[in-house]
Amino acid sequence: MTVLPDDGVSEPDVFPHATREQWQALVAGVLRKSGREVSGEEAEQALSTELAGGLTVHPLYTADDTSPDPGLPGFAPYVRGSRPLGGWDVRQRHRSPQAAAANEAVLADLENGVTSVWLAVGGAGLPVADLGQALAGVYLDLAPIVLEAGAETGAAAEELLNLFEREGVDAGQARGNLGADPLGLAARTGAAPGYDDAVALAARTAERYPHLRALTVDALPYHEAGASAAQELGASLATGVAYLRTLIAAGLDADTACGQLEFRYAATADQFLTIAKLRAARRTWARVTEVAGAPAAGGQRQHAVTSTVMMTRRDPYVNMLRTTLACLGAGVGGADAVTVLPFDEALGLPDAFARRIARNTSTILLEESHLGRVADPAGGSWYVERLTDELAHSAWEFFQELEAAGGQEKALSSGLAGERIAATWQARKRALATRREPVTGVSEFPHLAERPVVREPDPAQAAPGTADTPSRDLPQGLARALPQVRRDEAYEQLRARSDAHLASTGKRPRVFLAALGPPSVHTGRVSFAANLFQAGGVEPVHDPVTVDADSVAAAFAASGAELACLCSSDALYAEQAEPVLAALRSAGARWIGLAGKPAAGPGADAHLFLGCDAVAVLTSVLDRAGVAA
Repeated sequence: MTVLPDDGVSEPDVFPHATREQWQALVAGVLRKSGREVSGEEAEQALSTELAGGLTVHPLYTADDTSPDPGLPGFAPYVRGSRPLGGWDVRQRHRSPQAAAANEAVLADLENGVTSVWLAVGGAGLPVADLGQALAGVYLDLAPIVLEAGAETGAAAEELLNLFEREGVDAGQARGNLGADPLGLAARTGAAPGYDDAVALAARTAERYPHLRALTVDALPYHEAGASAAQELGASLATGVAYLRTLIAAGLDADTACGQLEFRYAATADQFLTIAKLRAARRTWARVTEVAGAPAAGGQRQHAVTSTVMMTRRDPYVNMLRTTLACLGAGVGGADAVTVLPFDEALGLPDAFARRIARNTSTILLEESHLGRVADPAGGSWYVERLTDELAHSAWEFFQELEAAGGQEKALSSGLAGERIAATWQARKRALATRREPVTGVSEFPHLAERPVVREPDPAQAAPGTADTPSRDLPQGLARALPQVRRDEAYEQLRARSDAHLASTGKRPRVFLAALGPPSVHTGRVSFAANLFQAGGVEPVHDPVTVDADSVAAAFAASGAELACLCSSDALYAEQAEPVLAALRSAGARWIGLAGKPAAGPGADAHLFLGCDAVAVLTSVLDRAGVAA
């Protein structure tokens, strides 16, 4: 038994220090059991994870993983937060085109924990003229109002400022953001950016409204086009610098110009990457303001929004878990305002239940988990500090590339920004197709019998330049519109084909899982294959009583399926695969797969294994089954 000294401090040698080499040896031992012979640093590298943008996450971080001093919360370089305290503004987005419905939703949100309102105005959103009706009953001197009006920013901002006047709101009490973002609009729609409204609004708010900002540096168009975290940050820096140059050229001093900007970033279910991204964004922007001659401008004002790229249309309730992780990352990362999008965001206009769950996500984290009581909870973590540093450097490199191309506007119009982001998304699409990046409820553990969640259609989702709209050929001289992508898009297309087939024929395409040998031999591959097929809307049929080629053929004929897949061990494939394949083809199988790598058995139309291109396999299956594209 160990006895503590009188001073209460434990003896220094009671728990001997473990070395990195000892840890690596233990890792090598575990990997050896799975058939991987590695040792030393190779063992550690085997557990590393590659992130988009050339970043690598290692399995172990120690005090040897150095990073620059992050400073203190509320002080430059603001890595640890722009404010000395934790907490965030709970900001909810409203995009209903009906003023009465929008007003009902806004008031419900404000009465139940939301602290600011984000309105989509103009275009397919709320008509500008109805802004006052949508905000009826809102205490405009208490609740900040943030506008997102696109091409109608000037008119929407004028309407809001007039509303402040009509309601008698003191200029010093008006808060929010007028939402001017010409480069963000160019990225989304392909419209040539115009800066007149932004400059005029910035001059007006700077003169009269000390707590109202005129411009938003929206990085969401880049994230939603498939950008990596570093590319998202780099694009936001280039956009912010372009706005600073424009405002300073118009006569604003650097400090005032910086004060007119609010930055909007995506928060994803990768909470650590989200934390590091927000911290790196503040660090890099602090460097920009220092160079611009505004070191006293304060930290970057940040609005984090849960990612639409990660949201799924199938099994949408899982989105609640994704947005909770994203909100946690945004709050811990130091965002000033956080918007949790409702779980049904991708399906149309969210209902009251979805909005309630969204706002309560922030409330639970703030009030029950007490995240708001701590500034920079992740600070001091070797992993987070190192990831923040690496992400800041990677983002700065992309920012420099955009600046070398002539700035953000030219990088958009020339296609440079779009090409770089498209290359990143293509690599990620490959990871999604091979299920190395799994999507729960979509590519993993899909639920074919799920009842679809139906929502009122959102006019904005059918408008040009919105979700799933590819880059278009635009008139010469205009910027190129960036597409909007989703992680589930390839599988969603497959499931939509299956749904249409079900609607027209009364049944889904079916695949017979020909299990050879006892359950202990085939169960693992049967489960793997069934999971994969359902991701494409193909219904698996499994009859475990299959002993030989004749019984397999009989079971296949009785199943009503036109497709088949062998599931067993490599050893049994060597003995039985050839006659079973022949029997299945004789029984009328249009397509036959085999659960295992190509070396496991010859003669199959496709092989299903961990890391195979599931989208390509499933596309082939639906084609062979006669399911219309």
